[in-house]
Amino acid sequence: MRTLIATTTAVLFLGLTACATPATGDPDDIRRLADDCAARGGILTPSGQQTGRARIDNVCRITGGATRITTGD
Repeated sequence: MRTLIATTTAVLFLGLTACATPATGDPDDIRRLADDCAARGGILTPSGQQTGRARIDNVCRITGGATRITTGD
């Protein structure tokens, strides 16, 4: 019984530490991406992925400028 408890505790600990490991990324790369996105009229937002690669982990969401509504001119 003690072996089962110790094994379960060790597996849970390893699983939680694997999830808590921060993604490595270059802060300068993220800053460059944010600047490029702002120049296009957007804002850099997280994509929901955590790969450690800034270009995949973030997307540029364009805010304004484009519309599908026509004025009828």
